[in-house]
Amino acid sequence: MIKVLVVDDEPQILRALRINLAAHGYEVSTAIDGAQALRQAAAVLPDLIVLDLGLPDMDGTEVIAGLRGWTKAPILVLSGRAASTDKIAALDAGADDYVTKPFDIGELLARVRAVARRGGGEPEKPITELGDAVIDLAARQVRRAGEQVRLTPTEWQLLEILLRNPGKLVSQRELLHRVWGPSYDRETNYLRQYMAQLRRKLEADPSRPVHLLTEPGMGYRFRPEV
Repeated sequence: MIKVLVVDDEPQILRALRINLAAHGYEVSTAIDGAQALRQAAAVLPDLIVLDLGLPDMDGTEVIAGLRGWTKAPILVLSGRAASTDKIAALDAGADDYVTKPFDIGELLARVRAVARRGGGEPEKPITELGDAVIDLAARQVRRAGEQVRLTPTEWQLLEILLRNPGKLVSQRELLHRVWGPSYDRETNYLRQYMAQLRRKLEADPSRPVHLLTEPGMGYRFRPEV
């Protein structure tokens, strides 16, 4: 059974979606704001997320960014915002499709089926162990030996990219583009500095890393296990 998380602060829409999705064989969980959505996603590991952008505590694009830090589950935006700029912002943040309110339930169910087919695969887990460090990408928390470790926003961005590509070589250029922007594709000293900081915080022996590896002249690689 496909698990769907529906996020909307309008009780009538939430109830209608829950009833209709359940009637069509989906396992449905719900959330009424962004914080609850992120907690629910980490707890139930949904196969698909239906998300309103106008939430009371944060913008839906922030929720998308938080989800994309650890999961590739398809995200279908359901929003009253019809402007092309809103659609572009949501899709750029990582959404897979966009439906404007008011909506036809038949069309919405068809969109749900379509993005569910494109998604496939097993849901990702937001918890990663890196040596003696436990990294919760959904909550953006790191604990090591029972103590919380603080990471800067830039460190989080780098770590998320590497952890979402276990075993894969991520090039210097890709990391620089995704974290700092295309005008920084030659600033490899930025990567050396921040990777050194991450190793000091997360590796047992930063001078001999076993998880956050450098491929000289090419890029970096996250090795989950030794």
